Amino acid sequence: MTEHYDAIVRAERAYIDGVFRPAALAISGGLIVAIDQVDAPFESATDVTLPASQVLIPGIVDSHVHVNEPGRTDWEGFASATRAAAAGGVTTIIDMPLNSIPPTTTPEALELKRAAAARQASVDVGFWGGAIPSSLTHLEALHDAGVFGFKAFLSPSGVDEFPHLTTPQLHAALAEIALFDGLLIVHAEDPGVLAEHENAGGLSYDDFVASRPEAAEKTAIDHIIEGLRATGARAHILHLSSAAALPAIRAAKQEGLRLTVETCPHYLSFAAESIPDGATQYKCCPPIRDEANRELLWQALVAGDIDLIASDHSPSTRELKLGHGGDFGLAWGGISGLQVSLPAVWSAARSRGISLDRVIEWMAVSTSRLAHLSAKGSLTIGSDADLVAFAPDETFTVNAEQLQHKNKLTAFEGSDLHGVVHTTWLRGTPVFSINDAVSPALLTGALLSLETIRSA
Repeated sequence: MTEHYDAIVRAERAYIDGVFRPAALAISGGLIVAIDQVDAPFESATDVTLPASQVLIPGIVDSHVHVNEPGRTDWEGFASATRAAAAGGVTTIIDMPLNSIPPTTTPEALELKRAAAARQASVDVGFWGGAIPSSLTHLEALHDAGVFGFKAFLSPSGVDEFPHLTTPQLHAALAEIALFDGLLIVHAEDPGVLAEHENAGGLSYDDFVASRPEAAEKTAIDHIIEGLRATGARAHILHLSSAAALPAIRAAKQEGLRLTVETCPHYLSFAAESIPDGATQYKCCPPIRDEANRELLWQALVAGDIDLIASDHSPSTRELKLGHGGDFGLAWGGISGLQVSLPAVWSAARSRGISLDRVIEWMAVSTSRLAHLSAKGSLTIGSDADLVAFAPDETFTVNAEQLQHKNKLTAFEGSDLHGVVHTTWLRGTPVFSINDAVSPALLTGALLSLETIRSA
């Protein structure tokens, strides 16, 4: 008797077990339940064959997204952020604990986040917790409530309700988290170094970069490594922009310390030499540095010194980002790029002769591994049927007005990119098609919890 499945997706090039090959995937109950030859006699009322120009890849897992809801939903929200994710081939996001009000620093605040996301998410959503001075000694309760780890700043975060940790508090947080083998994810800039280089702001991009020098990242990362050596804890460096920290990172990994590192699409796509004065759409912290630094980040990715790529989607209103006459000292520091992260990274990789499979490893496989999402990031039997039909050779020009982000501005505006997402499936259900508008009523996202994963 022939088994009938919920859906079949066939492709001449599907990314399976680390290689592209012809395959047919059978989906039932939201899972990939069988993989066979592309012409396998699977039966389903829904049987999709991708054209030769498209490849089938796992859904991207973006482990660094600021959704900002509740509290700052005029910056972004779960409805708009998850629509943008789906349109960009991202099937899972993990939301950062700050820029929302209240920040996710207590189990009660986590429940507010979950309630906000549950009624409007069109991709799967998980949550990071926050490690701030007032939440230290109380982190295990938030861990038990299901957050995937704890975000800490080592310098002022930009919002008063999420204060940074001092170096002693950082080490105390690592010691506390080590007791339950949690994960600390860190914005690594040292406030002392920043204070020494503070300037009056203004229109000059070079002056802005000078106010946040590489030494700020390197010093902060040295403090994290010291804490890992003392506690045996796990830590993850967020949005590495400075190649100057790579020797210390490399040595820490060789020592066996449990350290992982990410960088972001904007650090891999742009260079300081090309950023005009007054162009505050490029402001982020730490900053986009020079071209030589950018190439060292690419080399570190290829070598494995940097583990993964995440968007650090950090949007704001147009007024906060552009409304200060180009003054880098006053503009909000964050890049809005969730929907274009995959094509941006692929375009920059492609121009360097780096294959698409490496991009998938950095943006789906390694990000899933960071959060222990074993059902995500790969096309394997038993995994969630999170799939993307991606045309790697097609091109488009980024037009912010056509993005699903709530505020229509991005540093990628006008960029000519390779890689077009044609269809995105979440657990076997289409949540985006390039031929149809994304339906706000199509709410299929689930709320992910580390507690749920532990219990599975």
